[in-house]
Amino acid sequence: MIKRTLLFSNPAYLSTKNKQLLISFPEKDKDDLTVPIEDIGLLILESPQITLTNKLIELLVSNNVAIVTCDKQHMPCALLQPLSGHSVQSERFRYQLNASVPLKKNIWQQTITSKIVNQAHHLRKRKQDYKTLLRWASEVKSGDSTQVEGAAAAYYFQRIFSIDGYSRTLKGDPPNNLLNYGYAILRAITARALIGSGMLPSVAIYHVNKYNAFGLADDIMEPYRPFVDAMVYDIIQDENVDWSELSINIKSKLLKLPVLDVMIDGRKSPLLSAMSRTTNSLYECFAGIARKVLYPNFI
Repeated sequence: MIKRTLLFSNPAYLSTKNKQLLISFPEKDKDDLTVPIEDIGLLILESPQITLTNKLIELLVSNNVAIVTCDKQHMPCALLQPLSGHSVQSERFRYQLNASVPLKKNIWQQTITSKIVNQAHHLRKRKQDYKTLLRWASEVKSGDSTQVEGAAAAYYFQRIFSIDGYSRTLKGDPPNNLLNYGYAILRAITARALIGSGMLPSVAIYHVNKYNAFGLADDIMEPYRPFVDAMVYDIIQDENVDWSELSINIKSKLLKLPVLDVMIDGRKSPLLSAMSRTTNSLYECFAGIARKVLYPNFI
C-alpha cells in the first residue's frame, strides 16, 4: 500500500477518533477531516500553530509514521520516531554495532558506486556528458579511499542544471533551497525505514559525527539523491513556476517524493517502499545473510 504524506502549513488541531487522525480547523466554516493512520507515511508540521494530542502521537509512532517538524524558515528540523521499531531490535542492534571495518568499507563502496551511477544516468537523461561518471563509478575503491565521490559531485553539479555560476552549497542561491528541502524529506524517509528495519540511524558507516543523530540515514540516502535532483530539475524547467522561493506549490511537488516510482532489484516500487527494501538488505549485510545492499537504479 502506498503511504500518504501530509503537510500542515496552516493552524490545525490534530487528534484521534476511532483510531483515525482527526483534523480540526480554527475556522468555523471548515469541516473536520479524518485520515486512516495506517495510510500515513510522513506527517510534516510546518505551522507553529498546530496542536497534537499525546494519544495521536502514540498511535502515529506505533504505526511507524515519521513526524517531521519545521523551523521558522519552514525547513524540516526535527524527526520523531519510535524507540522500538522492530520486534527483535536489540538483536539487530548487535549485528549493526559489531559490523567489522572491512564490511563497512565494502558497504560504503557499494553506496558510492550506486550514487555515482545514478548521477551518470541522470546526466544521460538530460543529454549531458555522463560517461566520465560511469568510468569513475567503476574505479571506486573500498571505503572510497580515493574520494571519488567528491570529484563526481563537483562534475555532476557543474552540468546538471545548466545555470551560469551555479554551485551546490547548503546556503547558496536557488535551486539550492529546493534541493535542501527535498533532501530533508529524503532523510526523514531513510531514518523511518532504518528504524523500521531495527537499526540505529545514529550509528553511521561514513558520516560519523558525535553531533549527528542521523548519520546512517545520511549514508544510505546517497544513491537516492539523484531522484530529488530530477524532481528539482523538472520544477525549474517549468516556465510557469517561480522557483526563486520555496513556495507551497513547490513543496507540494517535492512531497510527492515518497510515492515516486523507482526501479529496485528489477521491480518498480514507490520510493518509500524501496527505501525499506534498501534498509532491510543493509541489515542482512550486517547479519551476514547477504553481501549486497539493494539500491534503486535511476532510469
